[in-house]
Amino acid sequence: MTSQSDPPQRERVVLAQRSGARIVRTRVEVQEQTEVGDAMIRGLVRAQLGLAIRLAVVAAGLLCAVPLLTHLFPTLSEVAVLGIRLPWLVMGGAVYPLLLTTGWVFVRRAERNEQDFNDIVDD
Repeated sequence: MTSQSDPPQRERVVLAQRSGARIVRTRVEVQEQTEVGDAMIRGLVRAQLGLAIRLAVVAAGLLCAVPLLTHLFPTLSEVAVLGIRLPWLVMGGAVYPLLLTTGWVFVRRAERNEQDFNDIVDD
C-alpha cells in the first residue's frame, strides 16, 4: 500500500524507437534546391504538365468530334433547331461550357497536386 506522500513512478512513453535513422528534412531540401529538392519540384512540374496535356487532349477530342460526326453522318448537319443548324449550335453553344468545365477540372486537380506536394514537403 502506497502512502499519499509517494508520487507514482514516471515512465517515458515513446512511439517508435529510432536506431540511427536519419531524419529527412524535405522542406530544407526544397528550399536549398538540393538534388532531392530539385527532383521533387521536377516531379510536381511533370505532374502538372501531364494533367494539362491530358485535359487538352480530351477537350480537343471532344471539339473535333463534332465535325467528324457531321462528316460521318451528313443527316446531322441538316437538322435545325430554332432555324440554326445543329453543328453550328453545338460548336457555338457547347464549346464554352466544355472549356469552362475543363478549366475548372484543371484548377481543382492542379491544386490537389500542389497540396499533395506540400504534404510531402511538410512531413
